[in-house]
Amino acid sequence: MEFGHVGRVVIADDEPVVRRGLRMSVESTGEFHVVAEAGDGRGAVEAVRAHLPDVLLLDLRMPRMNGAEVTAALRAAGRGPGPGREPGPEPDAGEAAAHIVLLTGSGLDADVERALALGADAFLPKDTPREELLAALRAVRDGDAVLSPQALRQVLDASHPPAAAGREEARARLGALPPREAEVLGLVAGGLSNGEIGERLGAAPDAVQRLVGRMLAELGAANRVQLALLARAAGPWAPGPAR
Repeated sequence: MEFGHVGRVVIADDEPVVRRGLRMSVESTGEFHVVAEAGDGRGAVEAVRAHLPDVLLLDLRMPRMNGAEVTAALRAAGRGPGPGREPGPEPDAGEAAAHIVLLTGSGLDADVERALALGADAFLPKDTPREELLAALRAVRDGDAVLSPQALRQVLDASHPPAAAGREEARARLGALPPREAEVLGLVAGGLSNGEIGERLGAAPDAVQRLVGRMLAELGAANRVQLALLARAAGPWAPGPAR
């Protein structure tokens, strides 16, 4: 993020009082500005496409498309193919820009797992304290980890193993990674943050962030969760030559 940039946020929740409270929390430090609100899922998709936010703060359960359906719609054009999927058309600017943070009244359940697998970046309880909410917004905006290793493991365990063709396709894609990127991918799949990966490898967090960003682009993944799912789909694979 460039100095002075104010993060752009869209809030989507069907309860006006909840949206009002979230707006107050999001804008409390001046780091983020709410550019639009939506009261249902279809409105959330339209707001993202119209306002090009950095982050969509999305209620999981809403009328006219729930959180998983909104996530699927915004990721459908794709940042490239996911495990076992064919390449799709290029995303529009709004779809490419928005990170998705789910808000849920419960913990990690099947609906949250589905939305994360579809491309949501994180989930938070609706009663998350303001500082934790802001920390999550900062993390997803900067491409860092938000899910705990335990939560990521639950998402991976809930995913269906790919067919043989899907596994071979995933291995072929990951086989082009040089050893350093393959090592970082393994640590991302373990739920480590950029700072933790940097400590493990003796690298600066911003260098890790650039490397993860390059892998996202090269592998056509929406976020770190999808990188982990791709690694899970491939199973053991041999990285390419160093570069």
